Amino acid sequence: MEIAKIYRISGPVVVAKNLNAKMFDLVKVGKEELMGEVIQIDGDKTTIQVYEETSGLTPGEKVENTGMPLSVELGPGMLSTIYDGIQRPLPGLMEKMGAFIERGITIPGLDRKKKWNFKPTVKKGDKVSGGDVIGTVQETTNILHKILVPPTISGKIKEIKTGKFTVTETIAVLDKGTKLSLMHKWPVKRPRPYAQKLMPSIPLITGQRILDSLFPIAKGGAGSIPGPFGSGKTVTQQQLAKWSDAEIVVYIGCGERGNEMTEVLTEFPELLDVKTGKPLMERTVLIANTSNMPVAAREASVYTGMTIAEYFRDQGFDVSLMADSTSRWAEAMREISSRLEEMPGEEGYPAYLAARLSEFYERAGRVNALGSKEVIGSVTAIGAVSPPGGDFSEPVTQNTLKITKVFWALDAKLAHRRHFPSINWLDSYSLYANSLENWFIENVAEDWVKIRTQIMNVLQKEASLQEIVQLIGSDALPEKEQLTMEVARLIREGFLQQNAFHEVDSYCSLKKQYGILKSIISFSEQANAAVDVGVPIESIIKMNSKSKLTKVSLVKEELFEKETEKIMNEMKEEFKSIAK
Repeated sequence: MEIAKIYRISGPVVVAKNLNAKMFDLVKVGKEELMGEVIQIDGDKTTIQVYEETSGLTPGEKVENTGMPLSVELGPGMLSTIYDGIQRPLPGLMEKMGAFIERGITIPGLDRKKKWNFKPTVKKGDKVSGGDVIGTVQETTNILHKILVPPTISGKIKEIKTGKFTVTETIAVLDKGTKLSLMHKWPVKRPRPYAQKLMPSIPLITGQRILDSLFPIAKGGAGSIPGPFGSGKTVTQQQLAKWSDAEIVVYIGCGERGNEMTEVLTEFPELLDVKTGKPLMERTVLIANTSNMPVAAREASVYTGMTIAEYFRDQGFDVSLMADSTSRWAEAMREISSRLEEMPGEEGYPAYLAARLSEFYERAGRVNALGSKEVIGSVTAIGAVSPPGGDFSEPVTQNTLKITKVFWALDAKLAHRRHFPSINWLDSYSLYANSLENWFIENVAEDWVKIRTQIMNVLQKEASLQEIVQLIGSDALPEKEQLTMEVARLIREGFLQQNAFHEVDSYCSLKKQYGILKSIISFSEQANAAVDVGVPIESIIKMNSKSKLTKVSLVKEELFEKETEKIMNEMKEEFKSIAK
């Protein structure tokens, strides 16, 4: 049989001749055995996208097929690890090569030497099928890693062991002779199967006031954060990773600038998990693929992250997946598409851009996992989008909006005014708000929906009054409208603004969010009643308790109720005195 050789090279795209391969097979290219993936077959010519730098490769060098698609290793040892786009652990690469990654180095995704204490949960003779738990491993202090039967395998337990094992050692044997170990592999581009997809009826609590109260996302939902450069996409995603009530966080730095990714990689290991007091990294998997790394690996990184997230979902965990940013992923697709000489679509992006984006976001969801026992887990996918010049009409943003149900629109003007998070409350929306209403009514307050509607109405009314104010000034408005502007300012400054770097303000519980909103509505009602009896608007604006209300978000949770009550009592007295 003729040896497969390189025929042509165009950046990360290599054409090989006489390669016997299937679509998406993983291949080794050249003397250095660079990793690549088959993306096109045309007669005796096979097109491969290489995940590493191809400079120095020459036509005539051999190409070898592994016969397997790009797969990730799933098992204990993934949490608290930092990977590149194709699941090579960066600390392991650094040990081998120092600060600069050389080509052709392959390191397994999971540590082959470390032994894990395996405790079986099934016994000899038990029937098992794909998704069933056969035992557990205490991976980190608070995460009990469940060892699953791979989705495609079933049978009777013929032999099961207990004790300490590496990820490759056999822990169980089935009646058909199939050996099971602590890890198994799964192709990244094939969604992991599940028994049933469930309705999105439980919110992902983020601790960010504007998100939880006005534009909530459901567990298993898909959301997007589009915004121009410097508007706070990365900080918002880091806040979601730090504070959301997901049990596992998968953070994909997809094509981000090196300095931003460095900040994430240095900051995350030092962060403490508020729930457990342990490092946040103990329940986090980081995938770092910076903008100067090869584009093909960037394209693979989002699939790698999603497959890892699905694996934890199948164990019954709620997983939040952050992709920062999907625009860089789309740019990688555009570059590879142009190398393949495909017909370009809008703005040079490939015609299949929408299909690829929907394939990715469709993998999010709250599901009944495979297996004989009922296990419910979820993957919530949140993708940042970086439209050039903040133009939301460009293809990546528009196609993302068609797929995701939550749109948190970042606004450069708000960022310039130092209003953070700079999410525009007029452009943003959440299509989950209605399906989550019952949960908020049952778990927070019966009048939650009513108060949320009142707050949105005030903000929308302020927007319509702004045009008049810019023309004739706020003093020319009737007193009722001036009061609406004042209440809207109170909502903006006292509720919507939130300091991500403040010890107290960084996270706000639902109870506290409801308390702040209730206080603002109470002020609005009392102020309107005062205006009706002829109290001048200037007297209301100068009230001492009103200025205290703007700072109530900085009060610690345990003191919040007491402090709010004090402010509200003071407010009542002030209204009585100015009414006289």
